[in-house]
Amino acid sequence: MGQKVHPCGFRLGVNQDWRAKWYAEKNYRQFLLDDLKLRRVVEQQCSGGAVARVEIERPGDEVHLTLYSARPGILIGRGGQNVELLKSDLEKVSGDKIRLTIREVDRAELEALLVARSVAERLEERIPFRRAMRQATFRTLQAGAKGIKISCNGRLGGLEIARSETVRQGQMPLHKLRADIDYGFTEAHTLMGRVGVKVWIYKGDIVPEKKEKNATAETGEVPQGT
Repeated sequence: MGQKVHPCGFRLGVNQDWRAKWYAEKNYRQFLLDDLKLRRVVEQQCSGGAVARVEIERPGDEVHLTLYSARPGILIGRGGQNVELLKSDLEKVSGDKIRLTIREVDRAELEALLVARSVAERLEERIPFRRAMRQATFRTLQAGAKGIKISCNGRLGGLEIARSETVRQGQMPLHKLRADIDYGFTEAHTLMGRVGVKVWIYKGDIVPEKKEKNATAETGEVPQGT
C-alpha cells in the first residue's frame, strides 16, 4: 500500500501533521478553493525563495500563512519590500486579512520538494539526468538522510519515447508508519517536453515515547506500610 498512496497523507495523524489547519461546516468549498489560490500565488511569486512547504491556518476572520524557506532573505527583500508585495497580492486573491510568517529551513538537502526542484533545474540546464540524480543523492545522504529515492519520468536524454529512470540509495521503508518520509514532486520544462521529478527522503523512525508505569501496576505487589 505504501506504493499507491501519498507518503505524507499515508502517515497523517501518526507522525505527519496537516498543512491546512482549519475547520468549516458551511464554507468548506470556498476555503479549499482559497487555499489552492493562495498556494498557487506563493508558488508563482516565490520561485526563487526555495519555499519547502506552506501551512495555512484560519483563526477567526484572519488567514495565517507560514512559509518554510531555505532562502528567507530573498523572500523578505530589502527592507521587507518583497514581503509586503506578496502580502498585498495574497489579500487581493483571498479577500481576507493575511498574516504572513517566514521561517527558515534548517537543512535544504533534507526537504524532498527542494531536492526535486534542484534536480529539475539541472535538467532544464541540459545537464545529463543521471548526473543530476547522483549529485542530489550524494548531497542528501551527506546531510544525514538514511535513504533517498529519485524518479524521473519523461523524454529523458531527448529520446522519442518517454521512459522512467530511478535512483535509490539507502533504506526506503514505504510501508512502515513510524518512518519519517518526506515526499516532493515537481516538473522540469525542457525543450523535449515536461519531465516529472519525484523524490522520497527517509530521515529515520519517529518512535512515540513510552509512559512509565508504576511498579505496583507492573508487578502487582502491594506497597509496604498499607
